[in-house]
Amino acid sequence: MSQLDTDILTVEELHAYLKIPKPTLYVLAQNGRIPAAKIGKHWRFRRGEIDEWLKAQQWNRPMRRRRRQNVDAELTNG
Repeated sequence: MSQLDTDILTVEELHAYLKIPKPTLYVLAQNGRIPAAKIGKHWRFRRGEIDEWLKAQQWNRPMRRRRRQNVDAELTNG
């Protein structure tokens, strides 16, 4: 397989590569949140651009935990 063959990914290949559900990939592509090109009715992704996009995502983002009293206050205030 040549470099060109592995540089362009289909939704199926990207799904296997990133381990993200295909419907999620379609939504990300349609909303411009992941680098993609639509050719006819087919989405295509460049592996290099996907790798750069993945690096730009926030890894190990600290979880925002709300304290119990704040949750209770939000529920009562609506």
